[in-house]
Amino acid sequence: MISFEHVSKRFDDGTLAVNDFSLQIPSRSTTVFVGSSGCGKTTLLRMINRMVDPSDGRIVIDDEDVAGLEPVKLRRRIGYVMQNSGLLPHRTVIDNVATVPMLTGVKKKQARADALDLLDTVGLDRSLANRYPSQLSGGQQQRVGVARGLAVDPNILLMDEPFGAVDPLVRAELQRELIRLQHTIAKTIVFVTHDIDEAFLLGDQVVILQKGGHIAQVGSPAEIVANPADDFVAQFIGADRGQRTLHVERVDGRDVIVDEAGRPAGVLSADRAARTAGHAAPATDTAAPATDPGSAP
Repeated sequence: MISFEHVSKRFDDGTLAVNDFSLQIPSRSTTVFVGSSGCGKTTLLRMINRMVDPSDGRIVIDDEDVAGLEPVKLRRRIGYVMQNSGLLPHRTVIDNVATVPMLTGVKKKQARADALDLLDTVGLDRSLANRYPSQLSGGQQQRVGVARGLAVDPNILLMDEPFGAVDPLVRAELQRELIRLQHTIAKTIVFVTHDIDEAFLLGDQVVILQKGGHIAQVGSPAEIVANPADDFVAQFIGADRGQRTLHVERVDGRDVIVDEAGRPAGVLSADRAARTAGHAAPATDTAAPATDPGSAP
């Protein structure tokens, strides 16, 4: 578990990025920080692995205050995936993935063998192992970045807007891949995004932030959709414009979920339709498909 205890961060230029932030991040689940630019979400993420140190308060990982841990050693045991993959351009795919394990003492031969297995894990063909980053597509580069983040088998994986620089179709594919991976590896993932639909799709726990790291609301996607904490949250998630108000229409023999404007948002699966037949569908049944880019007809 990761605990933020009354954490604040004021930078040298006087900017107060985070003010008195407290939160518990449960283990083996995905917590998403979401908010507009300047809300402190990336600063919070980077304080976990001491890329940024807090001005006040403390961050505790499994009863250890990170302030007492050597920063480089801490970072090598925590996976980190950034927006533009951050791959070393002069190293091949396999050596990019094997770099951190070798720095921690793993023999090169073993590190490269493990790297090949990780390419399988993130859905990359092993034939790409000896290519350089410039020879890969943006989506492939991001998958290599995820493989590198997993290379030391960390308990914690930090992801800073990792899919923000790819086109929408590739982004949807990477989102689905991350969901599949999390079901398989069950890491503690902390994910940063400015996209509320991405947050609702990926997050077990979603933290909506305002300026200064102020928590506007924290909860599961279903809890937030069902009961926005205030007008700010309602506006941020689109509830005030009816974007989260869905209903079911029958089209060509199938139940299609439609939003307030009449746009199709997904198809109600047969098993779900059977469960909800004869009574009103709960908010969690109608809201979820709108955030799943893979469910559109």
